[in-house]
Amino acid sequence: MSASRLRQLVVLLFLVLLAFVLALSIGTVSVDWSVVLAGLRGLPGSVDYTVVMELRLPRATNAFVVGAMLALAGALMQVLLRNPLADPYVLGVSGGAAVAALLAILLGWQQGWVSLAAAAGALLSMALVFSLSRGRGDWSTTRLLLTGVVLAAGWGAVVSFVLAISPDAHVRGMLFWLMGDINESFPGWLRVAVLLAALVAACGVARSLNLLSLGELRAESLGVNTGALRLGLFLVAGLLTASAVTIAGAIGFIGLVVPHIVRLWGGSDHRLVLPASVLLGGTLLVIAETLARTVMAPSQLPVGVITAFIGVPVFLYLLRAGTSGGRS
Repeated sequence: MSASRLRQLVVLLFLVLLAFVLALSIGTVSVDWSVVLAGLRGLPGSVDYTVVMELRLPRATNAFVVGAMLALAGALMQVLLRNPLADPYVLGVSGGAAVAALLAILLGWQQGWVSLAAAAGALLSMALVFSLSRGRGDWSTTRLLLTGVVLAAGWGAVVSFVLAISPDAHVRGMLFWLMGDINESFPGWLRVAVLLAALVAACGVARSLNLLSLGELRAESLGVNTGALRLGLFLVAGLLTASAVTIAGAIGFIGLVVPHIVRLWGGSDHRLVLPASVLLGGTLLVIAETLARTVMAPSQLPVGVITAFIGVPVFLYLLRAGTSGGRS
């Protein structure tokens, strides 16, 4: 790795650390860090220790893992579909997860079962998109995109129907899930392992991704097995998205905006884009989660609302900056 790429990753690591410091320090309850450190040394626990270690730290860790998954999935989707507007939800994975999760909430299932239902719905949607887009003909990105968009619209109609027939007691929880909500539990080693394995696998084919982004024919002429690569990208991006929605529901704009920021800052080499997207996506969602629980304290906003407020102007600015740069 070149020295410039290494410096950029070090800067992002510093931003990750800063975001966690802010997330653990800011809240409706002021924290005495000497008491928290005493709790870490094994002394009797305190309210400050509980607030930091059992409430804020799990939420911040969840937010980082979800943001990293969505940003990495977005970067892979944009290469797979060769479309800068692609995001992790474009193929309907979140729609399948939403339908399953809302049905579980409607049936009164506990949080753990809701997450399992969301995972099952996301995997079902992935299987439907792949099988329907392949059909009896060749598997192409155009058919994949069209199938995903149509299936996502169908899932959206089912979501609207479920909300319409649900009793008022369940609607608030459903809306929070649909807008994205971080809970006070650690993401678990399985999801962290999924993120790390996906990052390692994606970085392993980063040079092939660079070639694929230049065109499928050019990549094939240089020895890239584009069929296997596209299938791998679809499976990895879908698995990352499915894992993310089981933790926090559907959170928008992270997977769309973050890869654009990274490419404008450090170039389009995926050897940098992939790890940088993971670090920046996690950082942005940690900051968004902190704002969601503090900006209207003691009330708490869905974190997806904050990412939308941040993501819309940022993306419009990036779009304008990119257009201006192309004219100069």
